[in-house]
Amino acid sequence: MEWNGHYRDAARRFLKGDPGVAGEMVQGILGSPNLYAPSGRKPTASVNFLTCHDGFTLRDLYTYNGKHNLANGEENRDGANDNYCWNSGVEGETDDPVVNRLRHRLQRNAMALLFLSQGVPMLSMGDELGRTQNGNNNAYCHDDEWNWLDWTPEQENDRAGGGLKRFVAQMANFRRRHSQLRRSEYFTGIDTQRCGYPDIGWHGVNPREPDWSSESRSLAFMIAGDMSSTFGPEGDFIYVAFNMWHEPLTFGLPKLPIGMHWRRVIDTGEESPDDFLEPGAEKLLEDQSAVTLQDRSVIVLIANRAGRLG
Repeated sequence: MEWNGHYRDAARRFLKGDPGVAGEMVQGILGSPNLYAPSGRKPTASVNFLTCHDGFTLRDLYTYNGKHNLANGEENRDGANDNYCWNSGVEGETDDPVVNRLRHRLQRNAMALLFLSQGVPMLSMGDELGRTQNGNNNAYCHDDEWNWLDWTPEQENDRAGGGLKRFVAQMANFRRRHSQLRRSEYFTGIDTQRCGYPDIGWHGVNPREPDWSSESRSLAFMIAGDMSSTFGPEGDFIYVAFNMWHEPLTFGLPKLPIGMHWRRVIDTGEESPDDFLEPGAEKLLEDQSAVTLQDRSVIVLIANRAGRLG
């Protein structure tokens, strides 16, 4: 196993809306077979992460355009310069509710991508609470209050806002319940069950038409459920769409086996708790042929047999 820095960089670029990264992100979502399969290693070789002990925290990735390391006494020369970060329109902390809502959404997008990718997700402690280092991306030398993790009660400590801690917990639970998201072997992209659906299929705004071009800022995929499974999440079809564009996009949905219907689980464009619906409370889509994603948002749908809830 190894920390996958290629995943980190591609994910950061994709999540902030850089064009032309969709193809790289596809490899990351698959568990980076381009990196590990040639040597015989499996998806579990890839330790996926967005942040670690070095560099920005997750909150700071979307609060600053550059490092703020003057407190380190090195005239801001230390620390990485290529952070693939974005301040969401304002450098540093702000009371602007529009900017803060966007920052909350971007952090949820990042956590959704991490937990929906094959491989082993790694969290940097405190990211789920909105921990900040005030833009310092090389804070190892500071034993100061701003560099500590605040252990006050969680209802006061979710400083990322928007219920991020709840969202991360729900993402972890969703991944735990769906073994399709943590496979020991790579997806093949073919119909391994002879059911008319590949184990994973890639889409764009049109079904079965993925767009990984140099201008693309979106992607979608569908994981086929176990057609022999009558009960439980193993039978769930899972559809995921990412819209990292600054305007809404409508995605046509792939057709499902007879008797199955799409239900929404996750929509990071919604505020908490509607951003992640509890198991059994998934919302049936009125339009089963298409779904519209807000700007810079992620949606996850599930479908299963005869209206059974996952």
